[in-house]
Amino acid sequence: MADVKANAEALVPKFKFERQLNQDQAGRRTTLLGSIDSQPALLILERAPFPTSTDYLSSAPLTLRTLKNLGANDIYHWYMATSGGASPNSDSEEDDFSDLKINLIYPCTPKHIAKYSKQAVRYVSETPEIYRDHGRKEVEDVIYRTPFGEDPEEGFLLLPDLNWDRKTLDALHLLGLVERRDIWSLRDLKKKHVPFLRHMKRKFIEATTKVYPDIEADQLKLYVHYQPTYYHFHIHIVHVQLEAGATQAVGKAVGLDSIIETLEVMGGDGEAGMNRLTMCYTLGEESDLWKEVFGPLKKEEKEQQQ
Repeated sequence: MADVKANAEALVPKFKFERQLNQDQAGRRTTLLGSIDSQPALLILERAPFPTSTDYLSSAPLTLRTLKNLGANDIYHWYMATSGGASPNSDSEEDDFSDLKINLIYPCTPKHIAKYSKQAVRYVSETPEIYRDHGRKEVEDVIYRTPFGEDPEEGFLLLPDLNWDRKTLDALHLLGLVERRDIWSLRDLKKKHVPFLRHMKRKFIEATTKVYPDIEADQLKLYVHYQPTYYHFHIHIVHVQLEAGATQAVGKAVGLDSIIETLEVMGGDGEAGMNRLTMCYTLGEESDLWKEVFGPLKKEEKEQQQ
């Protein structure tokens, strides 16, 4: 058994690189073609999970070889960095060997701590009645908005999502923030907004493909979060190759095209809207909505069944 293990471990250092075949998991896994002893070989590299030891975690920020700020917005900052163990080629561009994407929230609040803490998740159904009575519990999290322009009906900002490294196009993730202030979230959308939604979809795609000409329109998908992180209507624009994680999962993301189609077939006049529907989504047990609304409702329902 020891000989088998030793022989297996001796293979990797003999790998001779030919070319990269693929990169996925938002750049965390890469597939290489090469050879070992003149025989073709595939080498698949994937970043291992971060160690959980206190010694490693406490020293990690102090051992960075390089740190480059990508942008900042109020308390949110994001960077590309090279870890202490990395050994970049001196001829390479800095961005080519940055192996860490770092987000910093400073100063953070108890709500940030609760949001990013490991917690159980529930799948809840928000009826129109619950939305009417409790649906705007987190409105106070509104972020900075640009001043009104000449045509606030069409104004918007296109910003990189904090989790995108701004380099890997297959992992592209942008946020389109509309300038108009009368729409808080998906729940405020009505039949009368369909022309606006179609117009903004076209504008966001045009802007994205202009800034990133290597991306074509049919390589983009647009969706809206519910519940959103903050209550100012915004649309996520992502590359179709971006592997679906929690932010694109059912119970979190709702396709913009599906929203438009739902509104178009909905009965009623222009004021009929998404506030009439029951919305189902996942919710962390540390969130205010679970603690103050859905948790008590579940407890009440259990008591009634006893």
